[in-house]
Amino acid sequence: MTILVTGATGTVGRQVVQQLVQRAASVRALVRDPARARQAGLPAGVELAKGDLLDVDSLRSAFKGVSTLFLLNAVTPDEFTQALVALNLAREAGIERIVYLSVIHSDLYVDVPHFAGKFGVERMIERMGFNATILRPAYFIGNDLTVKDVVLGHGVYPMPIGSKGLAMVDTRDIAEIAAIELIRREQSETSLPLERINLAGPDTLSGLEVAAIWSEALQRPVAYGGDDTQGFERNLRNFMPGWMAYDMRLMAERFLSDGMRPETDDVERLTGMLGRPLHSYREFAASIAASA
Repeated sequence: MTILVTGATGTVGRQVVQQLVQRAASVRALVRDPARARQAGLPAGVELAKGDLLDVDSLRSAFKGVSTLFLLNAVTPDEFTQALVALNLAREAGIERIVYLSVIHSDLYVDVPHFAGKFGVERMIERMGFNATILRPAYFIGNDLTVKDVVLGHGVYPMPIGSKGLAMVDTRDIAEIAAIELIRREQSETSLPLERINLAGPDTLSGLEVAAIWSEALQRPVAYGGDDTQGFERNLRNFMPGWMAYDMRLMAERFLSDGMRPETDDVERLTGMLGRPLHSYREFAASIAASA
């Protein structure tokens, strides 16, 4: 049978596809533009289905012959609608196995739109009775590629992540865990219970600790830029819609008040699943420093 991957040309989805191919799975990728998807590096053996999560007819076609679904959808104003359309059509197509990419603390950050939307999707997956794994990743380490020029050029780490600590996670680890869970559910001869897995990195870091890591990697002082979430929103509005910048500000405010901390045994569980250590923020900073 076939595993369908949505969001297959994005940072996580592309890596999930690659991980599945390495495990000899039959993979179909839902993409808007097949030609561009090939150019983006999707392996030649992956079947491409043209469509998107709001195109009902294209989804019906893409879901034919699919046994397991990896559901990933981007942060958009209609993210919740996209996911519910996909879930209902998946059930219509007889798909019972799902791995859904949610977010850690989706049930805690209740005032942050994209967190609340993902928690709503989690609840629908549970209510609809899918054989599902819900993956809850923390802040992506790779998000900080967007601020590396500020770090390198001005000696400031500008993300307002506060002092409570974020368990930043590498997308390579997310993708590999996703593939492991997809294969596990795909190959199971019995229905497996719904499960939630927090995806976190090996270290829970404050803003000052991240700045110290950069200082060590670059061998020069890097300061933490502080907790100004209003300024963060203003800066984001230079390259994203206002609604999204505000959503990100609300998320940052929860970083400050609550942090993004894993459960006690999360890191041990993930390293056990992977059979190796998790990728760290220190590795990320060292890689950027080496290429600077």
